[in-house]
Amino acid sequence: METETKQEEIKELKKESALNSKLIAQALIVGAVIIAGAILLKGTPPPQNTEKDVASSLSEVDFPVVTNEDHILGNQNASLVVVEYSDIECPFCKVFHQTMNRIISEKGEDIAWVYRHYPVAQLHQNAYIEAIATECAWLQGGNTMFWLYINKTFENTTSNDGLDTSTLPDIAQSLGLDKAKFTSCLENEEPKNKIEQSITDGNTLGTKIFDRGLGTPVSFIIKNGKLVDVIMGAQPYEMVTATLDKYLK
Repeated sequence: METETKQEEIKELKKESALNSKLIAQALIVGAVIIAGAILLKGTPPPQNTEKDVASSLSEVDFPVVTNEDHILGNQNASLVVVEYSDIECPFCKVFHQTMNRIISEKGEDIAWVYRHYPVAQLHQNAYIEAIATECAWLQGGNTMFWLYINKTFENTTSNDGLDTSTLPDIAQSLGLDKAKFTSCLENEEPKNKIEQSITDGNTLGTKIFDRGLGTPVSFIIKNGKLVDVIMGAQPYEMVTATLDKYLK
């Protein structure tokens, strides 16, 4: 009788052990999924201020003017301009890039979209050289080539340093650029000063408007030369269009 009791106890212990092992395995899987999701969506955290807080401080900001050195898509003479600071390897920037391309295809006669570089080296080591690459494309092929190149780069990267930077000259060649000339520009970082100035301007805006730095993407809305609003992060298409429509009336 005692032997049977012990056998029953052993069976129960085995069942409990198996259940605990299953629960632990499930917990590990859930944890891995959470971590993987965090890595996939890794990007610059949004500024801590609310949009209401930001809006209240806009009138005090001396915004860097748009010049012929900027990259503009849409109506270059539009009274409404969206100036975006972006990081090519930021996953949120990739999503917002698609949103803005759609908006320009629909409202390009009324809106200008300006792209400015803000690669965040602490998070995305490849973003800086990719920004250089887009400027090398611009130096060789002008504004149209800049947009073709950056669109292709966003298409090719999976974000978070997902693009093999050795393929950057190949992208240039696929678009009809001189590969040797492009590679020389890239290796010598010829447009470096332009990238650095864009980062400096972004840092200045972050200091003046946000509690901490600049998040990516962040887009500043200019109406008749005056800074009137900010779109923080990769807001959905519906929200962006609703915001812009307020200033198109």
